[in-house]
Amino acid sequence: MKYVPTALLNVFLDGRKRRKVGRLATQARRILFEYDPDFLSSGLQISPFQLPARAGIVIAEPVPFDGLFGVFNDSLPDGWGRLLLDRAVERAGILRGSLTPLDRLAYVGRHGMGALSYEPDHSDSDGEPIVLTLDKLAADAATVLKGEQGAIVDKLLKLNGASAGARPKVVAQVSADKKKIIHGPASLPPGYAHWMIKFPSQLDEADVGPIEYAYSLMARAAGIDMPETHLFGAKKKRYFGIKRFDRDGDRRVHMHSLSGLLHADHRTPSLDYDAFLKATQVLTKDITQVEKAFRLACFNVLAHNRDDHAKNFSYLLDDETGQWSLAPAYDLIFSSGPAGEQSMMVMGEGRGPGVEHLRALAKKHGLKKGEAILDEVRSAIAKWPDVAADAGVSKKSASMITARIAPASSKPARSSKKPAAKTPPAAKKSAKPKKPPAAKKSKAAKTARKR
Repeated sequence: MKYVPTALLNVFLDGRKRRKVGRLATQARRILFEYDPDFLSSGLQISPFQLPARAGIVIAEPVPFDGLFGVFNDSLPDGWGRLLLDRAVERAGILRGSLTPLDRLAYVGRHGMGALSYEPDHSDSDGEPIVLTLDKLAADAATVLKGEQGAIVDKLLKLNGASAGARPKVVAQVSADKKKIIHGPASLPPGYAHWMIKFPSQLDEADVGPIEYAYSLMARAAGIDMPETHLFGAKKKRYFGIKRFDRDGDRRVHMHSLSGLLHADHRTPSLDYDAFLKATQVLTKDITQVEKAFRLACFNVLAHNRDDHAKNFSYLLDDETGQWSLAPAYDLIFSSGPAGEQSMMVMGEGRGPGVEHLRALAKKHGLKKGEAILDEVRSAIAKWPDVAADAGVSKKSASMITARIAPASSKPARSSKKPAAKTPPAAKKSAKPKKPPAAKKSKAAKTARKR
């Protein structure tokens, strides 16, 4: 196959109605973008911080997204999805290193997360429904992770739907009773909904599915806005599934990650929860949304979800009113961050953030319900052993997690001593934490490290 780089892409917002957003083009190794005049008249803002809607050609910085604005980078798969695309194009005789960001967006086409789509569309989907067998897909994913380069890669690429994250996954349409799982129909069949189903990676424990499901139950008990979740499969082969919040029936919903919104690199610790709450306040102008962000911060810190990087938080746009809201929570699981530290710092603390740092965060943002939210989260986390048993988590994993999160459920007397915290960054600037010391990770600590 002769490789011809993509020089021009038309960008669309496929929400309640289809709107042309603008054009992306390459010139002298730079990526240019220009809004469509009709879209400017709509008054919608798809990325108000870094790409406000205004006339004229604009160019993003080369970093952190290879010259793309963050809102378009959000459409690109990473981890598992990028691996599949790289192997698929190399099977076609194209070097993966030759692909430009616009080439990758063209391969996403109309099948990305959220509501943005791209033309020309080089994605591979025939629109015919395919019945999915999860055990077979899990075995196929394991084969690819071991280095498979055959046609199985093309099949999994089609099923991946440009989803992000390192863990193998498929996007699917699931019946209300959870017994029928298909992929590919142009229109959602009656009684079906859009879901994402994950499979274990090579570094995961065998019960990673039940662990993530248990965390979703615990988060819901903590008052966190969670989509519907389910454990698919039977016996020892259980796969975690989550209902997609970027789909409402056949309607697509525009989604923007915190990483893309602030141009913060999610591959390295680059933000503080202070910046997350600030961004939420500025974007949504709603204190209840800031409270939701704080509740999520409490859960991640106290439940030892240390893979809380900037791409694991998102916002949704109502394309009728132009109002933004914090998206439901996702990728909540026991995990380790860089060198075992929290990916998102709390008031400047990354190595061992705790209750006092969270209290300081709530105080800084004037959250009157901060202490009540903290208590609710701690009460839910205290029920981990029961939740783990109900979800089918192994005794080994349950005990290991209990040992790490048990202190979070206790309520010692408040200390009058303020935590040593660095000044948090502004909402639009990335913090630069000190480089953490190298540390060995046990297999247990790696449990569910990959999303």
